[in-house]
Amino acid sequence: MVTTGLRPGRSAVLRLLVVTVALAGALLGGLGGAAPASAHAALTGSTPAQGAVVDRAPEQVALTFSEGVAMGDDSIRVLDPKGKRVDRGKLLKLSSGNVVKYGAGLPAGLGDGTYTVAWQAVSADSHPVSGAFTFSVGAPSKTTAAVPAQEAGGGLVGALYGIARALAYTGFVLLVGGAAFVVACRPAAALVRSVQRLVVQGWALLTGTTVAMLLLRTPYTGSGDLADVFDLGGLQQVLITKPGAALVSRLLLLAAAALLVAVLFGAYARTQEPAEPGEEPRDATALARQRKDLAFGLGVGGLIIAIGLAATWAMAEHASTGLQTTVAMPVDVLHLLAVATWLGGLAALVASLYWGPPVERAAVHRFSRIAFGSVLVLVATGVYQSWRQVGTWRALTDTTYGWLLLLKAGLVVVLVGIAWMSRRWTGRLAEVPEAEAPAAEGTGAAVTEGARAGEKADASEGVEKTAADADVEAGAETGAEKATVGVSAAATVTAAPTRTTGPGAEGGTGSGTVSGAESKAAADDTPAASASDAPDPSKATPTPDTTDTPNPTRAAQLARQQAALDSARTKRERDADPERLGLRRSVLAEAAVAAVVLVVTTVLTATEPARTEEAVKAASGGQPATAARPQALTIPFDTGGPHGKGTARLALAPGSSTAANTLQLRLTDPSGKAMDVPEVKISFTQKAKKLGPLPAVPRKAGKGRWRASGVRLPVPGQWQLSLVVRTSDIDQVTEIKNVKIGR
Repeated sequence: MVTTGLRPGRSAVLRLLVVTVALAGALLGGLGGAAPASAHAALTGSTPAQGAVVDRAPEQVALTFSEGVAMGDDSIRVLDPKGKRVDRGKLLKLSSGNVVKYGAGLPAGLGDGTYTVAWQAVSADSHPVSGAFTFSVGAPSKTTAAVPAQEAGGGLVGALYGIARALAYTGFVLLVGGAAFVVACRPAAALVRSVQRLVVQGWALLTGTTVAMLLLRTPYTGSGDLADVFDLGGLQQVLITKPGAALVSRLLLLAAAALLVAVLFGAYARTQEPAEPGEEPRDATALARQRKDLAFGLGVGGLIIAIGLAATWAMAEHASTGLQTTVAMPVDVLHLLAVATWLGGLAALVASLYWGPPVERAAVHRFSRIAFGSVLVLVATGVYQSWRQVGTWRALTDTTYGWLLLLKAGLVVVLVGIAWMSRRWTGRLAEVPEAEAPAAEGTGAAVTEGARAGEKADASEGVEKTAADADVEAGAETGAEKATVGVSAAATVTAAPTRTTGPGAEGGTGSGTVSGAESKAAADDTPAASASDAPDPSKATPTPDTTDTPNPTRAAQLARQQAALDSARTKRERDADPERLGLRRSVLAEAAVAAVVLVVTTVLTATEPARTEEAVKAASGGQPATAARPQALTIPFDTGGPHGKGTARLALAPGSSTAANTLQLRLTDPSGKAMDVPEVKISFTQKAKKLGPLPAVPRKAGKGRWRASGVRLPVPGQWQLSLVVRTSDIDQVTEIKNVKIGR
């Protein structure tokens, strides 16, 4: 098969480009994965509540989530104050309607003290979530119960899984978009080696990362220990989950995709080959029919496989949970296909423009139209997905998901602007003559054959140096004749001294071609020259007759020299076209921005949707829900009268909205001694919910000390604490401080 080859240096550059784009996505994706994965399902309530103190032990512990989760018998563990597990070890499914609730039964007769509830689950969009909270029976106590310090989906395993996800998106884009570019835009690209490598590397990248994700699922959703990738029992459990089934389905589809790629760059590419010199012409009608049949088969089969691959993401991530899943999943598939067609086709176009023969104007026009259609699909599906995941305009600026979505939208606008510039360059292109592409392809074939012959030659190193020198010389404005002379001279030095006859031996014509007769003459003259220079003619060895045997080493040298000249001439002519130069630069800029868009998209899929975040905030008084923790405040005051200066130190524990809090207040004068005052007042106000002021009535517990029990703040979030200190009948001051209350 004739293919347009790459010189070793350019082949390395192409691989470097693919690896750089992939690693850029992996790095930023990994940064998102290095921390614990954003919880796409959130704990919205529990019974008993976080920090609650109950009179007697409950019969069960129940957890309520914002969306569907997958849990097992070990997903909810209840530990007593000594750290011993006391639950019954059987998961209770308590869900009803739209309420997602699970629980764990408790035995009768549990003693007083503080109990720890540790839970772990996998949300419906495949991301692991975990957490822990405490409640007390009778009265709080010290506890030695240990809970995992690392949240599910974090650490090294989380980082590796995030990198694999980013690389999987990259592989999908290169595979689907690159193949679509060949079939729908430029069939001749099936012969271009850089495009072939791009598509095959995309397939290999997607296959490798899918296997890696399948092995990492067990530690990613469980222990977090990297050694568990070899846990066959855990792998068996993964295979029966929805994410595991999606990954296995992706591998099966990739096996079918490998066959299509083989046909694309095998049988289909052979139909695009130009006729070899001296070859019997093929039947044009039969060849056209074969091309049409193969293109139809590749198009239909490739579309089915591409839809299936996209569905493996849709069925296991954001689209599979939340609102309107029956609509969201097909829309997500269309969105992914549009991204792959646009960005993957763009990568194939870059490879064709920089490492292949001149691209036909018609091919660029076809890709431009397909890219425009892809952008329209992206806009339509993106608007729907944004509404579904964000919900409100305010969430665009108040949530992490909203900020990332705005960043992605801005990058897409920049990308469309650059694409518009590319379309303008496309309109200025002059059509590439039909004979030019076959000539370039023939050049690639000559390079390939020359390379094979050169590998067998004894003087291959000198030949490669000669070809490189010829390429450099041919790049000069007046380099055609100079390159020919230089190449011929260098080749003469490399081989044995020869006497060449014929019209091309003297002065050179600039064509760089050497006939078979000239090669034969050179081969015939070489032994004669050696014999004439011998010091003792009587001892000369008879030279065998090589009249009918051409020198293969010399022929390989000449073929490589001619191929290098033709390649240099083709590149010079291509680069001299200002329209194509401008197109290449604009398309390269477009590809660079597209790589950043792909990175942001990967991070976006690992971020908690704005609707979920807003729902959690609504349940926590408009503030992000946090775990309850004791609050300590130091408040300086000055009533303005005699002995009116001092410091108030206030402690509030456990700082929870679901349990009664205890407030302790201590006043000291500037010297640090306890300070008595006639009156202190304390109240709490929650402006977001328009609650309060709720008074806390402190009782004096000693000199300069006050205490209030049973302080209840009904919702978590940020509260305003108001402290009134009166030091005389007329001297008093009010100090305001913020205090954060958790669940």
